[in-house]
Amino acid sequence: MKSILTSACILITGLTLLLCGCSAVRQEKGEAVDFTLVAHDEIPEELLSLIEEKKAEPMELWYQDGTYFYIVRGYGTQSYAGYSIAVEELTLAEDEYVLKTRLIGPDTTEEVMEEPSFPYVVLKTQYPVSTVLFESV
Repeated sequence: MKSILTSACILITGLTLLLCGCSAVRQEKGEAVDFTLVAHDEIPEELLSLIEEKKAEPMELWYQDGTYFYIVRGYGTQSYAGYSIAVEELTLAEDEYVLKTRLIGPDTTEEVMEEPSFPYVVLKTQYPVSTVLFESV
């Protein structure tokens, strides 16, 4: 009797886990979006002021002026100079941008300056949307 009860519990537990684990997540890949990396001296003053206020912490911002839509991804304070950010892709799915970026550390073959840095990247596009999803790779 004890072995039948144990077998039944194992069977019920197994079926429950099997049924719960069978959900599939379907993520649609969006269309690639043309963008321009914005040089520091070409960032609108209002956006640059906002970036300066928030650059010490990781930031995910978007901003729209009358003509362009700007997307900002910053990685906060880093202990050394020489960091950069790679933009892996920017896609548009329905009414949402998906921005994938990667923080790249300083080149280890060169002498690294031990001073804090605040790496961020600003992208500019012409298509305003309501939401931006930020992903780090």
